[in-house]
Amino acid sequence: MKTKTTQFHVAEHLSSPEEMAAYLEACIEESNGDAAFIARALGDIARAKGMTQVARDAGLSRESLYKSLSGERTPGLDTVLKVITALGLKLHAEPAG
Repeated sequence: MKTKTTQFHVAEHLSSPEEMAAYLEACIEESNGDAAFIARALGDIARAKGMTQVARDAGLSRESLYKSLSGERTPGLDTVLKVITALGLKLHAEPAG
């Protein structure tokens, strides 16, 4: 008997702002400073919310947003901040330790 597997898409499981924030927080903690990893996580959240709407709210083209959040390159901080705001999330800092 063969085992059938399917691809897991995290965007299908992010349905609330709390889940999206928790996912992003976990990805930031696991990233080890890999900005492309965080960009991919933002892409997952944007797909869960609807890439077209996020692009519109961020003031970016949909195509540009897909490229920026693909994880194949590192988006600029201005793009990251626009996307975080468009997603309805906040970025904050706290002391390490």
